[in-house]
Amino acid sequence: MNRRTTVFIACVTSALATASALGQTCPEPLQSARRLVLVTAENMETSAATVQLFERASPADAWRPLGPVEPALLGRAGMAWGYGFQQLRQGGEPLKIEGDKRTPSGIYGIGSSFGFAASTQPGYIQIKDETVCVDDPVSSAYNTITSRAVVGAKVHVENMRTNTPYRRGLVVNYPTNVATRAGSCIFIHVQRSATNPTTGCVALPEARVVALQDFAEPGAVLATLPQAALSRLSGCLPQIAGGKP
Repeated sequence: MNRRTTVFIACVTSALATASALGQTCPEPLQSARRLVLVTAENMETSAATVQLFERASPADAWRPLGPVEPALLGRAGMAWGYGFQQLRQGGEPLKIEGDKRTPSGIYGIGSSFGFAASTQPGYIQIKDETVCVDDPVSSAYNTITSRAVVGAKVHVENMRTNTPYRRGLVVNYPTNVATRAGSCIFIHVQRSATNPTTGCVALPEARVVALQDFAEPGAVLATLPQAALSRLSGCLPQIAGGKP
């Protein structure tokens, strides 16, 4: 387990313990977030979801919706509890593992924007012919964006330039590593079509991805949750249509 992952788990555990003492469950990075991309689905087995953006002036203020609820797509097998949020699991709900075609359920920071074209946006990653994301659990570069030249020919990777939905997207700061093998290369990206799910990411129409790149630039978090789990974070999430936070 690397230092980044250890710190992340410690923060989540501490936040949950503190919130539990207060009668709430508000883990980081949600607790201190001011911008939120909330993705919900009816259950953990469906790839059909909805997305809505929220903002608040400070962590002490109420969430304010920005725009309507819109459709989104998840992994073709639905979602599964992602690394760091397994404690929210109930019953036989699935846990995220590499290659399961499920989007990790949980709350994670949104990182750099990326795309095929060049951009002056801070931290932007331009996807070039050699750009890959490593999804090979035996590689020390697992769950990182790098180049084929760096990792070598034998490591299994996803060539990002040949994947057309990656023409625009955002990195999800999903902290899994070689030791956990709980999934890798999680992004928000352009959908192939309105009915074509992903292999584990969140997909939106291209115009929404473009808008989201601007929305997330100052810092935002992604919450991807089944509707049944919204009550497990009571008092921490905004009210949404059809949900019961």
